Parts: sequence; structure tokens; C-alpha cells
Amino acid sequence: MKIKNIFFVLFLIVPLLLIYSCSKKETSHGSSKKVSQKYHCPMHPTYISDKPGDCPICGMKLVPMEEKPIAVQPSKKKTIYRSSMSPNEISDKPGKDSMGMEMVPYEVEENNSASKVEGLSSVTISEEKQQLIGVKTAIVKKQKLIFDIRASGRVAHDPELYNAIIEYQQTIARRKELALENSSQEQEFIQQADSLLDSSTLRLKHLGLSDSQIAELSKSTETFTNLILVGKPGGTVWVYAQIYMSEIGLVKPGQIMEVTSVALPGKKFHGEIKAVDTYLDSESRTLRVRAEVSNPEGLLKPDMYVDAVIHVDFGEKIAVPEEAVIDTGTRQIVFVKKGQGVYEPREIQVGHSAEGYYEVISGLSVGEEVVTSANFLIDSESKLKSAIQGMSGEHKHGK
Repeated sequence: MKIKNIFFVLFLIVPLLLIYSCSKKETSHGSSKKVSQKYHCPMHPTYISDKPGDCPICGMKLVPMEEKPIAVQPSKKKTIYRSSMSPNEISDKPGKDSMGMEMVPYEVEENNSASKVEGLSSVTISEEKQQLIGVKTAIVKKQKLIFDIRASGRVAHDPELYNAIIEYQQTIARRKELALENSSQEQEFIQQADSLLDSSTLRLKHLGLSDSQIAELSKSTETFTNLILVGKPGGTVWVYAQIYMSEIGLVKPGQIMEVTSVALPGKKFHGEIKAVDTYLDSESRTLRVRAEVSNPEGLLKPDMYVDAVIHVDFGEKIAVPEEAVIDTGTRQIVFVKKGQGVYEPREIQVGHSAEGYYEVISGLSVGEEVVTSANFLIDSESKLKSAIQGMSGEHKHGK
């Protein structure tokens, strides 16, 4: 009986031992596959280290990276060398930088993703890092853009223009008289009158009147006299505003001008632009704009200095916030959010700027999402990754 009992006990224990042994092997095998803890710089995500410490680029404390699932294929890594004093100076071989200091080795993940923007590469940033560096985005959309041109001006008091108008009208009257006489002896006088009329017309154009305004002069002088010499109640005055060369293409007859003066606090006057001069001021390099402004109470006096605002309506345009655009001087770059923390560099073409937005001529579509904050940090990381991807063969660095 004792022998039977012993066999019975062994029959129960041996299978349990085998199960425990297999379980231990599996646990041991699984632990061997466990990914060791990595650390990276929150400002330079491509810098990865096996040990805690400080980033050799910016000096920030390295933070633990999120552990990847075992099933995920690890990224291919490469060791490169970077100057601690000049972060843009990198090499694939150890040595000294241009300042004679030893270059610091560190590992980076190789990314084979191609970018359409030369010198830049797409970057991947985790949610934690996005919050840490303050990444913000905005949706590309269509919106109405209105640009305000601000200019100094004065209420017109222009005796020279008035005299030119009188001369022009007297010449027209004399020319009509000669035409009615229709005498062969008067032909010489008619030619002289025509020449004088051409000269008077050219003078008026030089003084800033448009063709349509010059055509009106043959009808009445009263309106123009009030505009350029008198600021009486119930009428209108001309306001001359000086705009810069860069604004010339934006200002056209028919646009609305808003006028204010420090002498009349709280008062606003509105008028319509009637003409834009064709000659630049030789000293200030500005162009004069003339607007007919309502003066119901006669508060605007001749030669009074005023501040003018011209509202330029561009209509509805595809637009992005100005802070989303990195202007290098030769191209404009934005970073487009592609999902799952991926940011893609995109070269765009911008037009007018208005109310804190750029008009987008090409490169973006409505509904896309662009970075508006921390884009310079992303740009720096994008340049670094692009430089790493482009490294091949020997790279020169300081001896």
C-alpha cells in the first residue's frame, strides 16, 4: 500500500512540476524580449540615449520614452556626431568641430519618409511632447479679408489747381467761340487755342485730376471751387492723402476713405476716392489720393491735417494665420498636421496680408490643419532630420 501511495503522489506532482518549468521558461523568454528604457530630449526628439542625463544640444533634462509594444518592429538607429556649441554642425564620424571641441555622439532614428520641401523632413511628435513645447494648430479656411491702409492727409486748399481749372475753362470757351466763327482767317487762332487746351489738360492731369473729372470742368466751376478752396457747412471737401509705393496697386477710385482729426475728437467723416495721382512725390516717394468727403457741419477746414484710412476689400480668400507662415526671404513654409503626431513641411505661396492673415495663393487647401505655435522648434527638428537623412560618405568638419 505504501508503494502505491508513493506512485500516486508522484503521478500528481510530476505534471505540476513540468507545467511550472514551462511557465518559468516562457516568463524568462518574455523578459529577454523586454525593451530597455530609453531617454530623449523633449526639445530635440531625435536625440535618444540609453541613460538618463542632459541633452548635449540644449542642456535640458532627458525624459523617459514611452515603452513600445514587443510586437512593434524597432526603428533602425544610427549614431551620428554633433557639435555641442554649433547644433547645425554634424558628422557621421567622430572628431572635432570647427571650434576644436570633441563632437558628441548620439543615436537617431532613421526615417526614410521623403519630403517635397528641400532641406526639410516630416517629423513625428508624441502628444506629450506637443504639450511640452506648446504646439497649436489652426484650420485653413476661406474668409473675407479687408486690409486698412493708413495715411496722413490734409483738407485741400489748392489755389494752384483752382487757377489751372479757370485757365482750362477759359480756353474751352474761347475755342468754342472760334469754332462758331468758322472763318479761314481764324484757323491760326484755332490751332493756337487747341495747343493751349492740350497744355491746360496736361497740367490738370499733372495736378491729379482724372479724365472724367477734367471732362466735368466744361459744365460748371462751382463744385470744384467749393472742393478745393472752401469748407462751408452742408457741402463736401477734398482730402488729399499720401500713400506709399507699396500700396499704390491697392488703391482705386470708388473705394471708401474714413477721415479723423485730433482737432475733432470722436468725429468720423466718410468719403469716396475720386482720383489717384499719376506722379510720385520726388521727395517723399508717395502718391497722392484724392477723396470727396462729406462735411455737413463745416468742421473740416481747408489745410487741416487729418488721418485717413482706406478700406481695401480683397473678398473671400483661402487664408492662414500669419504666425503659421515661416518666411525665409526666398520661400514661405508651413507645417501641416497629417495625423498621429506627424507634421509635414509644405512650401506655399502667399498674397496679401490682412487682419493677421495671409492670403494663400497655392500650396494649401481648405480644411487642412497648420501649426501656428512652436513651428520654429518643429522647423529646427525638421532641418536636423533632413540633414541626417542626407548624410552619406565623408562629411567635412573642423580639425
